[in-house]
Amino acid sequence: MNLSIYSDDKTWLHSLDPRTKLFGTTIVFIVCLCFNHPLHTGAIALCMFALALSAGAQKAIWKLRYIILMLFLFSAMLWPFFTSGKTIVWTWKSLKLTRESILYGLAMGFRLSTFVITGLILMATTKNEEITDGLIKMKIPYPLAFAFSTALRLVPTFVKAGATIVQAQVSRGLDLESRNIISRFGKFIPLAVPMFISAIRYTNLLAMALESRGFSPDMQRTFFYEPTMTKRDWIILYFLAALLFISLYMRIILNMGVVMPGRI
Repeated sequence: MNLSIYSDDKTWLHSLDPRTKLFGTTIVFIVCLCFNHPLHTGAIALCMFALALSAGAQKAIWKLRYIILMLFLFSAMLWPFFTSGKTIVWTWKSLKLTRESILYGLAMGFRLSTFVITGLILMATTKNEEITDGLIKMKIPYPLAFAFSTALRLVPTFVKAGATIVQAQVSRGLDLESRNIISRFGKFIPLAVPMFISAIRYTNLLAMALESRGFSPDMQRTFFYEPTMTKRDWIILYFLAALLFISLYMRIILNMGVVMPGRI
């Protein structure tokens, strides 16, 4: 089972400095938070999907397509019941839907989808080593950078271990397909025990491996890969900074892209 998200392609986004991609990801998140109208958040999501296509990250998005779809659907369906507006379109007893809440729910669905797609673009075009080096170049303490990169490595490892455990139990006769969804969910609970044991065992082996190699977070390190900012990186950063300024100006000064002014 191949759970790796990184794609070893030679696209323009792969060749950018990791600091540019980290700053860019942060700026896209902030721009998404500037608007809560579905037209604006939907346009941002469409732009990020086009960026994923140009960077060859569509395979990573395809792997998590169901998660992205479920995030969008759940947000679009649930948020309207937890927010209220002025234009009522449907009521039933204590429940009511308004035009503003429906639009807000769609905007939140697009926003969450954009967050996931943007993160997948970063992971599909940047190696873990490059992310670590980029964080260190940004003056992030090495223990934090190392912990972040280690977490990125452990997530697919744990997911793979969980999938292996499920497949092993199914081969032994465990039925995970029949009956209702609640009963099927209950059958997964006993599988959490070997999953936790596997996670503890792996982290213990990782700790022993680091200790045997004399790992110390306070040591001065040199790196084979040294990221350098090029002219293209600076141009992209200036463009993203301008985009962020325009988005903040539209939200704060012009009050554009807002369906519910009191909410982010």
